[in-house]
Amino acid sequence: MLLLTINGAKHEVDVPAEMPLLWVIRDVVGMTGTKFGCGAAQCGCCTVLLDGKAVRSCVTPVSEAAGKQITTVEGLHSDVLVRLQNAWVAEQVPQCGYCQPGQLMSAAALLGSNSKPNDDQITEAMNGNLCRCGMYGQIRKAIKRAAGGLA
Repeated sequence: MLLLTINGAKHEVDVPAEMPLLWVIRDVVGMTGTKFGCGAAQCGCCTVLLDGKAVRSCVTPVSEAAGKQITTVEGLHSDVLVRLQNAWVAEQVPQCGYCQPGQLMSAAALLGSNSKPNDDQITEAMNGNLCRCGMYGQIRKAIKRAAGGLA
């Protein structure tokens, strides 16, 4: 049995230690906001925060998450999330929406550690988050807006 803390709630799970965190979150715990994209940590759809750091849950063994704070898109209840959501709408980021949970989680991790990122820092933090709709320019603008860099 592993004890996980997901979005502040304790969950005891009886799963193999090497099971990807993504499948524990989605299939065992039942939180479906975190998406499966590629299964190889290449697209970013499955991004969650582990002790505030963005990780790809499709390749993170659940045993690595035990004893740490796991935050999924359902658990982002903060000023940062509100600012990101408002900025996402203002910059018309959402298109198909599939990548948005991972994009938001990576952006939240960035703003959680750097409240005023520059373009290079945004690029580095968002690297590996793929958007099928090509909204990279709008995502950058939205992150800057959420950081207070745009009116």
